[in-house]
Amino acid sequence: MEERTIAMMTGKLALVIGGAKGIGLATARALAEEGAAVILTGRRQHEVAAAADGIGPSVQGIVADAASQVDLERVMREAQQLHGCIDMLVLNAGLSEPATLPEETAEHFDRHFAVNVRGALFGIQAALPVLSDGASVVLVGSIADAMGVTPFSTYAATKAALRSYARSWAAELAPRRIRVNVVAPGPTDTDMMAAVSDEMRQVLIAPIPLGRMARADEVAAAAVFLLSDAASFVTGAELCVDGGMRQV
Repeated sequence: MEERTIAMMTGKLALVIGGAKGIGLATARALAEEGAAVILTGRRQHEVAAAADGIGPSVQGIVADAASQVDLERVMREAQQLHGCIDMLVLNAGLSEPATLPEETAEHFDRHFAVNVRGALFGIQAALPVLSDGASVVLVGSIADAMGVTPFSTYAATKAALRSYARSWAAELAPRRIRVNVVAPGPTDTDMMAAVSDEMRQVLIAPIPLGRMARADEVAAAAVFLLSDAASFVTGAELCVDGGMRQV
């Protein structure tokens, strides 16, 4: 089965927006291991270079801001020049910063929606001329899209927006056989969690039946499944990788 999967991804191009660290990096690595050529993006040159070099020669890094429509269009042009078309697109760029309702500011709101939602919307829009018919798109959402999450209500709202967009985009792009799905992790042990206190980590882990946070590679494995032909009849769906947190 493993050899068949690798053969199916060999010769294909995967673009991972927000692929320099965390879940995006783990996904870029997993796709490269499955035989795909990979382009990953990130905002910081040193992180992008380290990510690409760390995976290997099949990976190229491009410095780009996912919140910038101009940058996203440039990335798509470079991908087209290098490979002709994109077969797999991962929209992973995101941020999560706490703010209670009294603490919310216009700047905090705009920053979250610019990266988490605007980046995905204009990322897939810019990719449309470059996506091959039959391509697969994965949005990295969160189980927070259907939960009350304080003090991360704005973050949760952005992920709910992605979940809604995935349904509509799946319907709109179905005539081109382009599948659009969401992988929705629960608390995941990435750099984003590094600043969280031990007390908060225990609070996050407590409601998870499997008793721990996800690893980035576990979320990446679910994303690779949705991108692969093994999920050829799956579109508009959300695959939760949460240790049962929202399921049990």
